Amino acid sequence: MIPLTAPSGFGVAAFEQAAVTEYLRSGDVPPEDAVSDGFGYASGALRYDLDLPPGSARDVYLAIPFGAADPALALPSRGVDGAEQFDVAFREWSAKLGRVDIRLPPTVRGFADTFRTAAAHILINRDGPALQPGPRRYARSWIRDGAIMAAALLRAGCTAEVRDYIRWYAGHQAPDGTVPCCVDRNGPDWLAEYDSQGELIYAVMEHFRFTRDRAFLAEMWPAVTRSVDRIEALRSQRLTAEFQTLGKRACYGLLPESVSHEGYLAHPVHAYWDDFWALRGLEDAAVMAEILADGPRTLRLAALRDSFRETLQASIMATMADRRIDYIPASVELADIDPAATANAIALLDETRALPAAAIDRTFDEYLSNFRKRRRREVDWSNYSPYEIRIVGALVRLGRRERAFELAQFFLGDRRPPAWNQWPEIAWRDPRSPGHIGDMPHAWIGAEFIFAFRSMLAFERESDQALVVAAGIPAEWLEADGGVGVDGLPTWYGTLGFTMKRDGDAVDMDLTLGGDVMMPAGGIVVQPPGDGPLRAVVVNGKATTRFTGAQATIEELPAKVRLIRGDTPR
Repeated sequence: MIPLTAPSGFGVAAFEQAAVTEYLRSGDVPPEDAVSDGFGYASGALRYDLDLPPGSARDVYLAIPFGAADPALALPSRGVDGAEQFDVAFREWSAKLGRVDIRLPPTVRGFADTFRTAAAHILINRDGPALQPGPRRYARSWIRDGAIMAAALLRAGCTAEVRDYIRWYAGHQAPDGTVPCCVDRNGPDWLAEYDSQGELIYAVMEHFRFTRDRAFLAEMWPAVTRSVDRIEALRSQRLTAEFQTLGKRACYGLLPESVSHEGYLAHPVHAYWDDFWALRGLEDAAVMAEILADGPRTLRLAALRDSFRETLQASIMATMADRRIDYIPASVELADIDPAATANAIALLDETRALPAAAIDRTFDEYLSNFRKRRRREVDWSNYSPYEIRIVGALVRLGRRERAFELAQFFLGDRRPPAWNQWPEIAWRDPRSPGHIGDMPHAWIGAEFIFAFRSMLAFERESDQALVVAAGIPAEWLEADGGVGVDGLPTWYGTLGFTMKRDGDAVDMDLTLGGDVMMPAGGIVVQPPGDGPLRAVVVNGKATTRFTGAQATIEELPAKVRLIRGDTPR
């Protein structure tokens, strides 16, 4: 810690001399100005004697370098104007976090504030190019956390940091294509977590979707193809005759058992979490091959993707039948229900095609029932994991707007503490409980919030290549003065901007895409909140028939849109 504002006094004490707080209680600091503590727990204090008349204030500026302490930093810091440096930092952060402008009614402005804070926490927790989920306990880089944090940063308008992270992490890939689950200053960790390959591929493709940087895509293509080879090699272990027998048929064509999910550390299982990430990776690799005109691989990757999806879907159906369950199982062996893991397949990976619709509904109905009992204190519970935030995005995509907003309100209200816009990995019913919290702020969970809230505003729907807008915005937000406004929101198709407000039975909307714009093949699908079906839609002054009772498809930009639930256009 380097005082940019000169202190009135300074003192340090070794651990055996008592903590510095003992001196502070008497209004003093330790008498020594230097100490050597072999135990490693010395403490110190700066003293500032300030004369403050009533109502006045004075700022004290400190510089706290990240990483290992380097005494050499102290000398260049002498004479630095703390106020000036603070102003520079403020302007830099404002510019970085202000690329996306989200305007909401004052009572719910916390959603937009937390979106920005979550992006800041991801950036602050970086160690060089490494994206890390936490500042203390989790000061390592997992590709699982990192891929999701990278994708969240792209949605907040930060691209250079994502490119640097992908390039750095790919450099640790093994020759056989294995992507380490984790990397820190001591090197890679090769624990058997088989989601890693798919996550690296996904991160590469997400960067391309938001930047259209074909040169970087080509640079990463060898790492992608090695990852695909590793997925294929792992899968081949479950394509033998042994796994076509009745007792093992549910494992046929999957990836082997792993511990990617912390809940499976005691006993590795065939976790569908790994398989959905592998499928996502194969899908993205097939698209990359086409973009890069790698003809020999394009057809092979498409066939591998389709084969994997077929065996994954067959496995889920077999597990449901064998165990007589009506929800989506999280693993073969346990047939356990894990709505947060299932939500990942829907909200992040867009893989509803591989899941039976009735079982999806049952999975989230069960979650919502338990969530409400927990919230109403009808059941005894001690903690939960805010990873559940990702369920918000899944419900938005499933058309369950009110339920998604119900969850979003709860999670926003359960920030710890609320003004800091953050969550721990484990949230205890009693916030003062001395139990394990993981780390805080937990940047992966912050990334999940970015995804969830951004889904409420807009998300890309791969099944029909559409950009879906307003599917999670609640009706009450449009009834407030000014309604909802968004500018500079990055999407796969360009930068999105829109305003939306209610006018009687109608919703008025101004819609734009900026930057290097591409109209999605499926158009821009607007799903406005409100009761009753849409009766008419007017785009740029002309009535259109491109709508259903729940949504309108816009195929021209810029567009002034009027969505009417009454009888006739006005």
